[in-house]
Amino acid sequence: MAHNIVWHQTTISKEDRQSLNKHKSGILWFTGLSASGKSTLANELEKRLYDRGLRTYLLDGDNIRHGINKDLGFSPEDRTENIRRIGEVAKLFVDAGIIVLTAFISPYKEDRNLARSLVNDGEFIEIYVKCSLEECEKRDPKGLYKKAKTGEIPQFTGISSPYEEPDHPELIVETDKQSLEQSVEQVIQYLVKKGIIQQ
Repeated sequence: MAHNIVWHQTTISKEDRQSLNKHKSGILWFTGLSASGKSTLANELEKRLYDRGLRTYLLDGDNIRHGINKDLGFSPEDRTENIRRIGEVAKLFVDAGIIVLTAFISPYKEDRNLARSLVNDGEFIEIYVKCSLEECEKRDPKGLYKKAKTGEIPQFTGISSPYEEPDHPELIVETDKQSLEQSVEQVIQYLVKKGIIQQ
């Protein structure tokens, strides 16, 4: 870390921005296996929040790897750095008074806990998008599981690399047992209950 750097306090606070936006900000962290439905759920949820007039932004795993994280691979070290950077970017959105949705496999508990530690209590909502490996393999929209099983893709989560399920996520959404509409509604009701958005 560079020396002689001092945090500059801005005049406009996070609370000021939240007040302007008329809702609280926070991170909705969608985690789960590839093809579990993280991006689909996050996209539909963002649309519903946007339709309510809320300020949102969606950070999606594949999209981020086209830009800010295009220099990273899929080794355990690179995965950790990938999530560290996302956590820092998401923290900026929270400070901007925005509800940021992040859709990343984020397979390691330690990395997700680090992202959680960057913001205040109640501002990080871990949403475990739970779906059986069998169903994920069946869906396989990008053909990744097929490639992983033939060895074309090394270190693939769920096949040749581990996925550590969350111990105490704020929400568990079982996408292999309920519809997209039901899953979206489950998240919305949680946000209402916690006072992040209005009914």
